[in-house]
Amino acid sequence: MYCNGMSEKRRIAVYPGSFDPPTYGHVDIIKRSLPLFDKVIIAVLENPSKTTALFTPNERVNMLKEILTETNETKLITFKGLLVDCMSNFGANVIIRGLRFVSDFEYEMQMALMNHSLDARVETVFMVARPERTFVSSSLVKEVAKLGRDISPFVPPPVAKALKEKFAI
Repeated sequence: MYCNGMSEKRRIAVYPGSFDPPTYGHVDIIKRSLPLFDKVIIAVLENPSKTTALFTPNERVNMLKEILTETNETKLITFKGLLVDCMSNFGANVIIRGLRFVSDFEYEMQMALMNHSLDARVETVFMVARPERTFVSSSLVKEVAKLGRDISPFVPPPVAKALKEKFAI
């Protein structure tokens, strides 16, 4: 029971992203969000118009499955279209977004307001990245891996292995 006497309801959140590839920053946000919600759905975006993706959506989900243990508290999915439509399929009403820099906030705020205007039940929770993870982005990790440098400080071992295979290092 909540303090106001209302019956308890499940808090289901969605952590959406391209995860191309997943980094330790993504994993950190996921792990930190688990105690806050009854279920966290990690939603990998299938964006057919984004031709710069290195990994397919299924490859990204498989990497995340190797990194995370799917439990009753988590679920890994792919989705296309509007996030709020995907969320309604799962009864979710919270979006988790990570912020690395102040510059991320403007775009994320715009997305949060749009999602809320599309579905007034949807709220966005911003989680600030840990200082040691703020400079790491999937794009930078791909670039460093492509140039043959060690990316193990930035990504879990299954991701490092997949990047080495993609770039034939």
